[in-house]
Amino acid sequence: MVEWMKEADLPEPEYKEELGGFSVYFYKDIYTEENLRKMGLNERQIKAVIYVKKKGRITNKEYQAINNISRQMATIDLSILADKGIFARIGKVGRGIAYRLTKLTNK
Repeated sequence: MVEWMKEADLPEPEYKEELGGFSVYFYKDIYTEENLRKMGLNERQIKAVIYVKKKGRITNKEYQAINNISRQMATIDLSILADKGIFARIGKVGRGIAYRLTKLTNK
């Protein structure tokens, strides 16, 4: 089951022992706040992923604005998200670059 979930780019099931029984939870959106925290993202990066889920893409300038940070810090954070495989770079170098989610979410 876990392999099938990974092949479908879905988060692994969550297993819980509850009320004397055993439950398995399946999630269709890998970009929930809880899952993003488990991936080691900081609050700024989580905010960016949620923004991209709503808007479809984000630029460095938009990232700076929603997090009130410098261009350099935005570049670092966005590069980390791309290196982790969460964001894909689209467009040309410099001001033409935007970022989108690498995997689609099932809302």
